Amino acid sequence: SVGREIAEREAVVSTQSTGVRVIIGDYSTFDYATPGLCGVLFQYPNSDGKVIDYSEYIKAAHANKALAACATDLLALTMLTPPGEVGFDIALGSAQRFGVPLGYGGPHAAFFSVKESLKRAIPGRIIGVTRDADNGLAFRLTLQTREQHIKRNKATSNICTAQALLANMAAMYAVYHGAEGLRSIAEKVHFSTCIVAEGARRAGHHIEDGAFFDTLKIKIRSEQAFQDALVNAEIRQINIRIYNDEPNTIGISLDETVTSEDLDDLLFVLGAPSSTNLWQQFKPRDGGILRTKFERTSEYLTHPTFKKYHSEHQLTRYIRELEKKDVSLVHSMIPLGSCTMKLNATSELAPVSRPEFSNIHPFAPNHQTQGYAELIKELHDDLCERGLWGEV
Repeated sequence: SVGREIAEREAVVSTQSTGVRVIIGDYSTFDYATPGLCGVLFQYPNSDGKVIDYSEYIKAAHANKALAACATDLLALTMLTPPGEVGFDIALGSAQRFGVPLGYGGPHAAFFSVKESLKRAIPGRIIGVTRDADNGLAFRLTLQTREQHIKRNKATSNICTAQALLANMAAMYAVYHGAEGLRSIAEKVHFSTCIVAEGARRAGHHIEDGAFFDTLKIKIRSEQAFQDALVNAEIRQINIRIYNDEPNTIGISLDETVTSEDLDDLLFVLGAPSSTNLWQQFKPRDGGILRTKFERTSEYLTHPTFKKYHSEHQLTRYIRELEKKDVSLVHSMIPLGSCTMKLNATSELAPVSRPEFSNIHPFAPNHQTQGYAELIKELHDDLCERGLWGEV
């Protein structure tokens, strides 16, 4: 069962669940006593931006011996009660929020976390802490799930090569900022969203009651105001979500790149007062996470590594120290080279960081993504020609 999920995640679940019946429905009306129910996937926060207390529904799923999983947002979890404390068995999602560009939807590393009793069913690898022959701190592969030396019938994954570069980018982002830095970024995003919500209300628009983090679903007060908002968004070159199944309704999401000028542009779209005036009068109220049951109180990123490297030169030296510990072609031949020798020249990687590539939102309208469309078509044609495929 998938409750108010992101449409793309619904599609992935439906596609990958071969031989398993998938029910996509409303979490609040679903029958958790359904015979054969094995798991329930919730979105936390959901696709409309709302933060919902799922604890009672999780208990209902557990009563039927089903697992409860949530797809969530790492940055939001610096402010929200963590999934384990809510009662979820599994938490998963994209690590894009930790310093990785949008890139028209990817590639991005994923994250996956489970409660203690499920850890040996994780598809991937677990690195454990141990002691070497001299009683020094050492690390080893505690759990390996799929390599050439593991029999297929004993493997829990068919993945040999992970999104290591993207995972390292997200990890170093967390190392650089640490717990306090990430919390500060999250609060900036959340408070900016609260400013937009307050402006929307003052302009006469409707936002449903309840907590949110960085996304708003806004019912515009009239058809004319809705059309004005679309025109204003085009003027200020802002893409907003339009709910085709709900009249005069739009969605707005913010991230850490939002500036005060961006806030003014969004408020202009909504026909609301400027952000400067709102900020001076701002007091967290409807929708604010602070001082509610959803606010996180537990610590995170408590390892010393996340408390040491908060300047550019410190982080650069740390990465260099890690690099010196790794085996490369300057040291020896690399075992299992098919998985580890996919090397790219820096000149080939440089264009990927250009904003024309990296800052394109996956839902941007077609007239803004003609370059990507051309690249995808060329790749499609090349694969069909060289692979003798009729279609990809």
